[in-house]
Amino acid sequence: MTDVTQGRNHRAADTGPAAPNPYVESLKEALFTAVLVFLLGFLMVGYQTEVLQGKQMSYVTRYADVAWAVALMSAGRFLLTLTRFDRTLPALILGGLACLYLFGAGVIGVLELPIYESLFVTPDPLQPDTLPFEQPMVNVIFGLGALFVFAASARTRRRKTVGGQTIEVREAAEARQASFARNFSGILGPILIVLALVIPMKPWGDRQLVDSLVLVMTYVMLGWGLNIVVGLAGLLDLGYVAFYAVGAYTYGKLSTTLGLNFWESLPLAGAMAATFGIALGFPVLRLRGDYLAIVTLGFGEIIRLILINWQAFTGGPNGIGNIAKIDFFGIPFERNPAEGTMAFHTLFGLEFSTTQRVVFLYYVIIGLALITNFVTIRLRKMPIGRAWEALREDETACRALGINPTNTKLTAFAIGAMFAGFAGSFFATRQGFISPESFTFIESAVILAIVVLGGMGSQVGVAVAALLLIGLPEVLRELSLYRMLVFGGVMVLIMLLRPKGLLSYRVPTILYKDRKKKVMAPTPGAAQ
Repeated sequence: MTDVTQGRNHRAADTGPAAPNPYVESLKEALFTAVLVFLLGFLMVGYQTEVLQGKQMSYVTRYADVAWAVALMSAGRFLLTLTRFDRTLPALILGGLACLYLFGAGVIGVLELPIYESLFVTPDPLQPDTLPFEQPMVNVIFGLGALFVFAASARTRRRKTVGGQTIEVREAAEARQASFARNFSGILGPILIVLALVIPMKPWGDRQLVDSLVLVMTYVMLGWGLNIVVGLAGLLDLGYVAFYAVGAYTYGKLSTTLGLNFWESLPLAGAMAATFGIALGFPVLRLRGDYLAIVTLGFGEIIRLILINWQAFTGGPNGIGNIAKIDFFGIPFERNPAEGTMAFHTLFGLEFSTTQRVVFLYYVIIGLALITNFVTIRLRKMPIGRAWEALREDETACRALGINPTNTKLTAFAIGAMFAGFAGSFFATRQGFISPESFTFIESAVILAIVVLGGMGSQVGVAVAALLLIGLPEVLRELSLYRMLVFGGVMVLIMLLRPKGLLSYRVPTILYKDRKKKVMAPTPGAAQ
């Protein structure tokens, strides 16, 4: 009797606890998601204030939108949890169908095609339409969410097949992906440059578009400058906006006190920012990783607080105004210039337009950004660039190779800060007014997000990420309520689908030619 009982106990111990039911666990996750979405969306989406002329402020309810959001988000969470338990078929089918319907119908509505009303809008106002949301763009957003569910399930199925592969096969696949990113960057880069040069030209270049592109190109230049520090040297800098502010305030003071124009102040602003970069570099020579990030974050906050409190020099919270606008190498963009001065439109026989200065600003920032890109690429192929890459990969090995980490870090901080100073000087002349509110920590976070999302070390990737993170909110400004939702969703999707960045390939520059030679060289004994 005792033996039988012991045998049962041994069998019970061997089996262990019962495996969780995937459908029960998925249902729990879906219910939690439903409650969370309801609590977040009931007040933010369920009520919308409106002001009618001659009447008091009122509000309209949007309970149907909240209900659809709860239902769709819960269903998506249910399917995603099933994929975690290797139940990918429901997510593949339902996610694919929902993506085709919501995304396709939403795009038709955004394009305002006549077929949209006949297919998806009911003539009776008392009957609901065949689409969940009234705004077509919102349906597009949820269609992209369905696409994410479909992609996640497809990726899970793919991992099953990849899991049985050898390490050599996986490394070969990663090498092919890096090669594709490198080759695609070589093709996409010239295309983007050509598009950037021709977009402001008529008939498709209007002032609003050009002004938005000026903002995008400013962040492209800042991203390329920070890419030297973070992407090449591997130094996590959370206070990069401080150098941006130094360049802006340098030009602001030189313009308002000494009367210098933009072209005279530009090199001085870069030199001043580089000096501050060296000043930041000395305290962080022995720091790495998170400690380095904390110190640079503190440096950025110190600069911001100085700008706020040193009112006699910086103007404090009021900032600096009446900063001189940019001119065409001494020729102003004004309708009625000072006596003895010829205006830009008069010199070239054009009709006066305020767009002329905006277009010139656009080409100036393109020139500054391309100079930043050219200098970065050239430096990367020089000994200092190889020292940056060695420092990024392993600082201890960098010291063992005889590379001076002190000089390497200082040059990275100084050169990256110099380009931020150039961008800050351009920002000051574009705005005509600067204040500490323009140089908060969120600016450093956005610039760092551009570098990380684009792919650390990838110049083209940084440009594409800046176009997405800065240009996308401008394009989606009409959505108002859902604009930042799309912005956050895009960032999450990029990090989930491309965790190393859009166009990331961290191959040391010094190995490029060596690898090509190894590939081209015949294998001994192969041809006999």
